[in-house]
Amino acid sequence: MNKTLLHICCAPCSVACIRSLREEGIEPTGYWYNPNIHPYTEYRARKETLIAYADTINMRLEVNNAYALRPFIRAVYPDFDHRCRTCYQLRMDETAKFAAEHGFESFTTTLLISPYQQHEAIVQAAEEAATTHGVSFLYRDFRPLFQEGQTIARESAMYMQKYCGCIFSEEERYRKQKVIR
Repeated sequence: MNKTLLHICCAPCSVACIRSLREEGIEPTGYWYNPNIHPYTEYRARKETLIAYADTINMRLEVNNAYALRPFIRAVYPDFDHRCRTCYQLRMDETAKFAAEHGFESFTTTLLISPYQQHEAIVQAAEEAATTHGVSFLYRDFRPLFQEGQTIARESAMYMQKYCGCIFSEEERYRKQKVIR
């Protein structure tokens, strides 16, 4: 059986990815590492939702508990407008490193399911991390499964976040809302 580490950004995005991998005969081990998520209450809600979900589907989950807001901000400073690429690099590098150090054959990420993420930048960051750490990147375009996964997550009453996770995406979320006076 393919020993694959699945970086998970949140439980709702993981639903269809895990199901798809299992249908292929791949039993993924989940990996939580998301230093970008802010505030801490949001970080904790996403992490706890994932832990509970992993338990209900009998999936092994490795949790990197680093709430690393300051290192994340240092990494993206001063180029905040291109922070997503840096964020993908941080998360894919740490995932590939963990995979290599713990005997995984490959790694992938649930970030590849979101139509709102920069798909090609995620792939590039993952491929670079795979090369750096000597582990294979298992590419899957999970985007066609996005709606299905979101529907299942809602039906399961999972916590559903309203923004990507970083403080800047939260800011963008509020800027897009109309101000009612």
